[in-house]
Amino acid sequence: MATGRTVRTFLATRNKAGLVRARNSLPRIIRMTLGAIGAFWAAEELLGHTQPIFAATSALVSLGFGGATTVRRTAEVALGCTLGVALGDLLMQWLGQGIWQAAVVMSLSLVIARYLDSGAIFSTQLGMQSALVVLLPISVDGPFARSLDAVTGSVLALLIIVLWPSDPRRTPVAALSELFKELSESMLECSWAIRDDDRRAAFHALVKARATQKYLDQLPAAFKASQELAMLSPAGRRHREELNRLSERFNHYDWASRNARVFVRRLASTLSNSALTPEGSAALAPLLREIAEGINALAQSVREPTLAGQHKYEKIARSQLEAAAAQLDPRALGVEGLQGEGLVLLLRPMVVDLLEAAGRSNESAVEFFPKLS
Repeated sequence: MATGRTVRTFLATRNKAGLVRARNSLPRIIRMTLGAIGAFWAAEELLGHTQPIFAATSALVSLGFGGATTVRRTAEVALGCTLGVALGDLLMQWLGQGIWQAAVVMSLSLVIARYLDSGAIFSTQLGMQSALVVLLPISVDGPFARSLDAVTGSVLALLIIVLWPSDPRRTPVAALSELFKELSESMLECSWAIRDDDRRAAFHALVKARATQKYLDQLPAAFKASQELAMLSPAGRRHREELNRLSERFNHYDWASRNARVFVRRLASTLSNSALTPEGSAALAPLLREIAEGINALAQSVREPTLAGQHKYEKIARSQLEAAAAQLDPRALGVEGLQGEGLVLLLRPMVVDLLEAAGRSNESAVEFFPKLS
């Protein structure tokens, strides 16, 4: 009985994940279909080629699934496909067709590919396409017709990427939104841990804080790919200012997350040692909720589709974080003892970075903090 429920749960989970994945992939599926069929039609109708399968495969592979479809990645795959077909055509003229010829062609193609570029995608496509040329029947359209088909598919794929890109904001905004969500929830759970004097809740908050790292790891490549699309695509140019602004603040996202992890680790130790006074706990718990709300406003700001909406929520985040910063004095909070005072001091650099992530300069951010005697 338990096994049956486990199987049903597993199948339901897989079905739900599959439906979400298919729905999210629909724009790319449409582009891949139009690219492949469009390239086949162009090679057949405009170039007069018979069954130009390499036009379709070149476009399909170039626009395919996998990592983020960027101009660089598409160009790399397209160039690998085109060079592979051309090299296969060239070597077939000298060696003829057959199994051993295909082995020679693939080996030479892979050697040349590794010499030209270190990319795994480029090398794989070049070797595969060159071997297929030698293994398939000779084209009735004459030498190098298939090379021209591959060029047709590759060029069409690049045009589709430039003229009909996916939203360049989507990947970095999704990662940033999740990063701020995890960070906000971590601070909120820290507040609950202090309120309830629960060190287990603090360790759970530490798990949340550590979860931010996977999103930080995604951001550099996501920003690079998105800025590339926004630069080359007419439809994406309106997002350049936003993407540049968010990218320039990456270090502050990183430092705030690192400081948060240090703070939560110290909080777990402080609660384990019962080193917070009741007065200090009563002051720190709502302060952390206020910081969590400021981070949540930052998450909302990156999700906003318009610049006006982004600036609105950044202003809200700054206001909440500035109010929190003004309270970060151990004595004013009634926090006593080395461990308790250390907790408050650990919050100060984190809030500075959060304020800079919300648009404050370092000089203006530190002005909101009380002087320490």
